[in-house]
Amino acid sequence: MTTTDSLRSGPGPGPGPGADGRSTSGRSTSGGHLPVREHLPAGSAAAPSAVPVLDVVVPVYNEEKDLRPCVLRLHDHLSRTFPYAFRITVADNASTDATPAVAARLAAELRGVRYVRLEAKGRGRALRTVWSDSDAPVLAYMDVDLSTDLNALLPLVAPLISGHSDLAIGSRLARSARVVRGSKREFISRAYNLILRSSLAAGFSDAQCGFKAIRSEVAERLLPMVEDSGWFFDTELLVLAERGGLRIHEVPVDWIDDPDSTVHIVRTATEDLKGVWRVGRALAVGALPLDRLARPFGDDPRDRALTGVERGLARQLVGFCVVGVLSTLFYLALYSLFRLGVGPQLANGGALLVSAVANTAANRRLTFGVRGWRGAVRHQAQGLVVFAIGLALTSGSLAALGAATGSPSHSTELAVLITANLAATVLRFLLLRAWVFPARACPDSEDLR
Repeated sequence: MTTTDSLRSGPGPGPGPGADGRSTSGRSTSGGHLPVREHLPAGSAAAPSAVPVLDVVVPVYNEEKDLRPCVLRLHDHLSRTFPYAFRITVADNASTDATPAVAARLAAELRGVRYVRLEAKGRGRALRTVWSDSDAPVLAYMDVDLSTDLNALLPLVAPLISGHSDLAIGSRLARSARVVRGSKREFISRAYNLILRSSLAAGFSDAQCGFKAIRSEVAERLLPMVEDSGWFFDTELLVLAERGGLRIHEVPVDWIDDPDSTVHIVRTATEDLKGVWRVGRALAVGALPLDRLARPFGDDPRDRALTGVERGLARQLVGFCVVGVLSTLFYLALYSLFRLGVGPQLANGGALLVSAVANTAANRRLTFGVRGWRGAVRHQAQGLVVFAIGLALTSGSLAALGAATGSPSHSTELAVLITANLAATVLRFLLLRAWVFPARACPDSEDLR
């Protein structure tokens, strides 16, 4: 990588050391969880500094025609409207035309413009390289065609500067966005985001809009997890950030399609689908250290000092219900199978034992987020105790049914068992949460790492 830059920053300086001696650049300096989000200090704008608050990356490949008008327009807009120091970094992805010469001239002429040359193609590679090397606390990028209205730039980065959000994206699919593009690209974009929502449970609306920003301490943690170096880089970054519990801010944008875009739609779509499969598989097996993206609850000191307050109840309830429904179906199928050869009590005991082992394993991983083999035997043993309580409840129900009716039908047995299991389910959740997987064994403990 080669770099040519103008070390002069844009209007207003960047953040320097805070009053308490800590760096306010946003970089994290140690392992563990991310620090609390903090508002970048506005007071530092009065002191001279060469460190920008915002570094806007413009990835380019053979853009000798559009590069200069783009950078001039962007630089003028930031100079007039952005209240902090800024930098514009032109990231050249191994261009073979006059793009390097144009970029070098811009870096020499304009205040706060830098040129970086990479010898390999790939938008993701360019962003990873420049963002990893940048000293700015807020990092952004936009496409060279400036399809997105620049008036959305300050709303994009403001939540990151204020400490409200971790990432911000421009959305062409938001309700109030105004977009001009052909029906083909509109269909592909919406179909792709539908795939992301259905396969990866993505909550953001537009993965591929070339208009995004991220806080530097978040990029420092996220970038090593992102494998893709091309167009899927954006999607992978957002999916991992969302799964890690980071806050993603969406800005509706005005966007006009570039008819001269060089993006190869079919090849890009194919690579994206491969990426969806790879990321989905990694998430399913728990191969990604997403716990490193966790943040404290908030920036209020009272939140940091809270002890003994159980959190994550809503998420755990959803996970437990999903596992419970699947376990119940599994249990009923096993009971019906075992009932063909043995009596109701043996069939109930065998079905409940097998489903209990599967239920404990599933809740351990999916509901309470415990990974690895550490403590697995103890958890299963405690799970069997919970199973015994459920067995007593369901077996007692069957015994009471037999005493009351003598020879109940199979459908009646199933109805009684379902009712008994509902009662046992509530008790099971309380025991799993309070005894088998208590708060000390949940995401903040060593068992999760």
